[in-house]
Order: sequence, then structure tokens, then C-alpha cells
Amino acid sequence: MGDPSAETQRTLYPYVTGSSVVALKYKDGILMAADTGGSYGSTLRYKSIERLKPIGKHSLLGASGEISDFQEILRYLDELILYDNMWDDGNSLGPKEVHNYLTRIMYNRRNKFNPLWNSLILGGVKKGQKYLGMVSMIGVNFEDNHVATGLGNHLARPILRDEWHENLTFEEGVQLLEKCMRVLLYRDRSAVNKIQISKITEEGATVFPPFSLKTYWEFSAFKNPTVGAEGSW
Repeated sequence: MGDPSAETQRTLYPYVTGSSVVALKYKDGILMAADTGGSYGSTLRYKSIERLKPIGKHSLLGASGEISDFQEILRYLDELILYDNMWDDGNSLGPKEVHNYLTRIMYNRRNKFNPLWNSLILGGVKKGQKYLGMVSMIGVNFEDNHVATGLGNHLARPILRDEWHENLTFEEGVQLLEKCMRVLLYRDRSAVNKIQISKITEEGATVFPPFSLKTYWEFSAFKNPTVGAEGSW
């Protein structure tokens, strides 16, 4: 036990962080994508951090932000799912319930001025109902047909608004996510070219092994990004 007279420690800023997560509904369920980088400040310190995790029977969780806080959230969820299974009543928590639980956790910690420094995406399928929602580090939450965290909110969602429709096949969904992740790779300094895609359907969750995207760096804007800029050299 620590010294009871010592000051309470709070998370004042994140240490090791993961960048954007992007997710969408498709014909059979939910698709989610994230890269596997972990940044220590602006240093890309870790290259193989998996940030997409199946939760219970019906849900899939993706997180950006502080990695240790994400691990803490996974511990909370392990306990929740274990407690749910102990009832052994033939029912199991669906994605809506898990998302609701996460909003309570995040908002509760924010009210203690000791937030879990993450943005979370929770998707799933139960009894044919697709569910996709997100929650921020201060408990702001919503549901939508496609969601993104971090810089993905600004760069990926405009693409999704243009191109998403509810009858996307698995292949089309993956293609759309790859397009979003490629834009993020080009534009987000914290992104790495090692991404992971996962899906969840009525049959359960599958997290696919990481892979690299094909990139093209010969665009004229990439060659001399500051040409013509005010005050540039």
C-alpha cells in the first residue's frame, strides 16, 4: 500500500498511444480497422500493438489513445463477461449493453478527474441486429453506420459519408476501410503501414493478421509539400 497521506495520482497525459480506429456496418455485420503502432510521444516506439479485441460472444472493441488504459478497460470487460457467464442463464450481453457499460465507465472516470485516455469503438451483432457506437474519453457517445476515432474522425469519415451504403459486401467494406487507412497513413504522422482488420457477424468475431497497404508516394504534393507556401524556403 502507498502512503495514505500522499497525493492522489491522476492520468495527466497519455504515454504510449495508438492512433485512429475506423469501423463500419456492412451487409453481414461490422468491420473494423486500426494500425498496430504505439507512439511514445511522437516516437513510433512499438510496431505490433493489437488494438482490436473480441468481447464476449457478440462484440468487438477497438481503441485509440493510451495503451495501458486500454488494457485496464479490457480487465474491466473480462470481469463483466465472466460475471455475465456465471449466471449461466442462456443469455449473454450484447453490443448495446457493452457499449452502454463503457459509456458509464468513461463518464465515471471523467467525473473523478482521472479519465481513461481512450476513444473506444464498440461494434457487434446480436439476434440479427447490427450495432456500432463510439465513446470518447469524457463519455461522449453515439451510434452510427460508420464511426472513427482520432484523426480518422476528420479524414476518414468524409470518405465514408460519400461511399458507404448498407449493402456493402465484405470485400467492398474491406476495400473502403483500406482506402480510409491509406489516407490516414499519408496524412497522420502517428500512423504506421501495418494494419489489422477484423469483422464480427452472427457467427462471431475474426481478427485477421496484420498486413501492409500498397502506397504511392509520387504525388507532386508529396515531392515538394511547401512549394509556393507563404514564407517557405
